[in-house]
Amino acid sequence: MDRIIIRGGNRLSGRIAISGAKNAALTLMPCALLTDEPLTLRNLPRLADVDSFGHLLNQLGASTQIEGARPEDFGRVMTIRAGRLTSTEAPYDIVRKMRASILVLGPLLGRAGVAKVSLPGGCAIGNRPIDLHLKALEAMGAEIELTAGYVKATAPGGRLPGGRVTFPIVSVGATENALMAAVTARGTSIIENAAREPEIVDLCNLLVAMGASISGIGTETLEIEGRERLHGATYRVMPDRIEAGSYACAAAITGGALELVGAAPGDMRATISALVEAGITVEERKDSLFVEASNGMGPLNISTAPYPGFATDMQAQFMAMLCKADGASVLTETIFENRYMHVPELARMGADIQVRGRAAVVRGVDKLVGAPVMATDLRASMSLILAGLAAEGETQVARVYHLDRGYERLEEKLQAVGADIERVSDG
Repeated sequence: MDRIIIRGGNRLSGRIAISGAKNAALTLMPCALLTDEPLTLRNLPRLADVDSFGHLLNQLGASTQIEGARPEDFGRVMTIRAGRLTSTEAPYDIVRKMRASILVLGPLLGRAGVAKVSLPGGCAIGNRPIDLHLKALEAMGAEIELTAGYVKATAPGGRLPGGRVTFPIVSVGATENALMAAVTARGTSIIENAAREPEIVDLCNLLVAMGASISGIGTETLEIEGRERLHGATYRVMPDRIEAGSYACAAAITGGALELVGAAPGDMRATISALVEAGITVEERKDSLFVEASNGMGPLNISTAPYPGFATDMQAQFMAMLCKADGASVLTETIFENRYMHVPELARMGADIQVRGRAAVVRGVDKLVGAPVMATDLRASMSLILAGLAAEGETQVARVYHLDRGYERLEEKLQAVGADIERVSDG
């Protein structure tokens, strides 16, 4: 089992290249199932979740070919071809490792008219039911059966008729599945109260590049005119706004200055606003975002919310950062009910945090102290890395396989800007 060891206290300074977005990549890859022509994705991050999704596509009959990246792309180039589907079943042994696997449900249903997908796994950050996914597909004419831990979806006559989907609450994953199912339906589908995240826009843009007809992109109402078939495409994965925000927090907590090359500020407005409110200098440049913290940091009052609100995937990183703020901050988690599992680990490092239901009060401390800590989920892992960068002494972060699911070449990127960080294997 690998561990990451950090000897904290170094001020970070330099340039970090921002990778392709994990959350976008895992949404774009299943689009390959919608066509028998090749789909080429550029700027694909080197992540465990991307590899796992590739294995899942292989199980369904798709071939995956990885090429070297062009100079302007930081990640890999993957060409996926699902010329003939050999299976429409996503098995438990793969799906249990990664919640995003449920995103093959919509495209399998749209392409083959039938799909059998195991109920998903993923980070243990609370209850994330897929009932909204299933109700959306039913609204478009699918017949749904739950049996022995699997979802079986069938399109009567082999093709969904389409329909109107109205989500009672915003759901990113359910919006994605509904979109991928709707693009090859016989008729027109309307998705109301759709998620508006940049990753949803990225998905829509790829589907349009593949021949789909979608209007209302970037709004809460999407109208999709079904096409009989889609074609292949070449598409560049958007930059990872959560990775960029995480490294912005690294600059802030170490009193450093980082240029985040390739970051897309337009996708990060809530994060940037919060950084500026805390007294951090943020400068938007032509192809990068410059973040500098030289005058301390003030407290914040933040509530997570669906986009364009403050992202739940940034909550843990901001909590770590605010452990060094001058004053008391209040963070309120409105998306997931169990996303404070990093609090006891931060407390081991000297953080002063009190959790009151969905709210956490973070009182800034003079110093954090290195300690052995254990990661509980992807973003919690990054919060411990951030705390370790600012702590006195040595921090050892265990269970870093969570990090490998969402941060490409983390140690390499941080070493290049002055961090004393290394990965060690226990054999």
